[in-house]
Amino acid sequence: MLRDSATDALDGVPTGFQHDAFVYASDEEFVRLATPFVRDGLATGDAIVAALPPARIARLREALGPEGEQVGFIDMTIAGRNPARLIPLWRDALERNPGRPVRGLGEPAYAGRNAAEYDEAILHEALLDIAFANDTRFRLLCPYEASVGIDPTATHSGAEALAEKTFRMPLSDVPDRAERWKFGLADLGQVRQWVNAHASSHGVSRDRLDDLELALHEVCTNSIRFGGGHGMLSVWIADGALICDVADGGRIDDLLVGRVLPPLDGLGGRGVWLANQLCDLVQLRSGDDFTQVRLHTRLR
Repeated sequence: MLRDSATDALDGVPTGFQHDAFVYASDEEFVRLATPFVRDGLATGDAIVAALPPARIARLREALGPEGEQVGFIDMTIAGRNPARLIPLWRDALERNPGRPVRGLGEPAYAGRNAAEYDEAILHEALLDIAFANDTRFRLLCPYEASVGIDPTATHSGAEALAEKTFRMPLSDVPDRAERWKFGLADLGQVRQWVNAHASSHGVSRDRLDDLELALHEVCTNSIRFGGGHGMLSVWIADGALICDVADGGRIDDLLVGRVLPPLDGLGGRGVWLANQLCDLVQLRSGDDFTQVRLHTRLR
């Protein structure tokens, strides 16, 4: 089992968030490594939350027997489809158990994701050490299926440096086949109509269109407010999803933007938060002279 060295105890007292991981090659190995973690927590009165794919939930329930009734199980393929929703999920678990230790079992990099989703799952894992750095009540164990081919070492040791490096690097290039639209404040209505028509032509449902339209409006408005008054929207289809990429010349300093609900009187951040709730996947990167937000809406 890999342990995050940043959480080592000092004089017997944990210094902060405990973030561990293990790699498993079979159902049996998953059960063998996960079950003691859960049972140890139950024995000490911890609240237990397991966010896993359905097959892992079934195997763990079976192994725990009646003890499984004390575990809060969450389908990771739904709750964590967009990994940016997972830090709020764990914050909610802590808030629901004030003063009580919480043990989480979370597998965001589950088998079957596409490349962009794996990228965001890895970034999420690295950001956890920033989001919960000083929370001594929280311990999280992250299973990685060996067939996925991800080494958890980088996300569980030196995670903050990985998060900073990843967040500051642009996403993959917009493909040549993408349609592009440079927009400013006066163009927002036309942008919404254009994307609406584009999405409709690819079979996106009315409800999903409404979600995308609202998310895109928020992100484009952010570009106008904080990115120099204009931006570039690019749209294309890839991996069974309609992708809308919004780029501008601004910079975001907060690596947790969109993953922590900003205060009502705060400046900025709510648009990305909303986009994360509405889209199947949101990728955000920002450096000295650029910000890039990429919205993914799966085609049904």
